Amino acid sequence: MPDTSSEAVKSDKDPDPQSRFPTAYTILFLLIILVAALSWIIPAGQYERRMNQEIGREVAVPGTYQTVESNPQGPVEVLLAPIGGFYNPESNMANAIDVALFVLLLGGFLGVVNATGSIDTGMRSAMRAMGGREIWMIPILMALFAIGGTTYGMAEETLAFYAILLPVALRAGFDAVTGVAIILIGAGIGVLGSTINPFATIIASNAASIPFTDGMILRFVLLIGGLAICVAYVMRYAARVKADSARSVVAGQWDAHKRHFLKDGEGGEGTTRLPARRRSFSSSSLQPSL
Repeated sequence: MPDTSSEAVKSDKDPDPQSRFPTAYTILFLLIILVAALSWIIPAGQYERRMNQEIGREVAVPGTYQTVESNPQGPVEVLLAPIGGFYNPESNMANAIDVALFVLLLGGFLGVVNATGSIDTGMRSAMRAMGGREIWMIPILMALFAIGGTTYGMAEETLAFYAILLPVALRAGFDAVTGVAIILIGAGIGVLGSTINPFATIIASNAASIPFTDGMILRFVLLIGGLAICVAYVMRYAARVKADSARSVVAGQWDAHKRHFLKDGEGGEGTTRLPARRRSFSSSSLQPSL
């Protein structure tokens, strides 16, 4: 008879990594409180600002910084800070609401697709088609994210893609860090080498009154060279992890990641042979006989 004591069950399961960390909302709210507290300590100051017709916004005037009267933030301002981050009620100007809505819409779309089982089916089909060549999905995906980063500054917009790529990386035999690196480093190197990014390169070029094409060759060198180095590093790390899972930087959380991101709690090369629905049905049908 198997040991069903609470001690055995507890030792058989690794702790969920989410249970040991505060949520993202908690961290953000604590940061808001910290910044509000610093507003009572750090002296306030500002630059004079003038309208720049070329970029259509006000810019700071160099050499005009001066100390002004402090405006300490209290509990009411702390509570209203998240709302002001999306839409400033004083100036009637939108702040980060466009990025937030984009992430919400993309996340909702992925949620619907995931509920239909399309993502899981596509994952298994891709893994089966690659047939042991999963390592080559790293340069392909990193290049796609780098293109997004260099063309329109794709950074916050990648949040919804983590839910897709982390299960893919785990099923390929890699760890969660590999999936995160594909997105984070791929998009990051693209933004670093912003060739035609309108939110960075073009605005900065307009502010400096120079054509945004100046320095384009150097930006391409930075983009391509940096991407090649990053791809080689991630591929080397992923190959080492697939050969020996103990070399993963999150080796102690491997099983917890599989339970969280994979429906069947398994990963690696052997998981693409049996569809998820059939495996789930077989497990449930054997449950009463245990």
